[in-house]
Amino acid sequence: MPPLTPPDVTTTGTDRRDRVGLTVIAVISVLVVAAVGVLLLGGRPLAATTTLDVSALPALNAWLNATSALLLASGYLFITRRRITAHKRCMIAAFVTSMLFLLSYVVYHYHAGSKPFGDHGPLRAVYLTLLLTHIVLAAVIVPFALTTLYRGLRGQYDRHVRVARWTLPMWLYVSVTGVVIFWMLYRL
Repeated sequence: MPPLTPPDVTTTGTDRRDRVGLTVIAVISVLVVAAVGVLLLGGRPLAATTTLDVSALPALNAWLNATSALLLASGYLFITRRRITAHKRCMIAAFVTSMLFLLSYVVYHYHAGSKPFGDHGPLRAVYLTLLLTHIVLAAVIVPFALTTLYRGLRGQYDRHVRVARWTLPMWLYVSVTGVVIFWMLYRL
């Protein structure tokens, strides 16, 4: 019978912190997706009573999405060149930019509701396809982005890279299609 040895405190503590961290990520993800879902499906709660002018927010949202996409692409280029500090700064800035987008998006839709797409021709099918894929991946990206950020900041680089390989293309797609959807709704 092997001798009894105490458990590795570092591993046990790390595993416990990971369980807590990933649980927090799951809770935040569910709350964000649920809040946006209720907001979009629940109608326009303040549209009739609000005096807040939110007409500039769709353009701000597109700018924030474009900025996030550029930061994500830059961060990816930095990591391929082993410029870790620049990569980290870009990815944190992309995350902050995306959170500012989310805040602005929620404020806009809370006060103004959703804008329907006006074209009923073949372009409508393109728009609806982009919108559907954008919405689904926007919901999926929340836990992926949080987990990728968490793993990177915790120094769990092997785990960070495994999830980042999925996160980056989805996040880029959501950011770029956000700009395209804005353009189709407000500039066509």
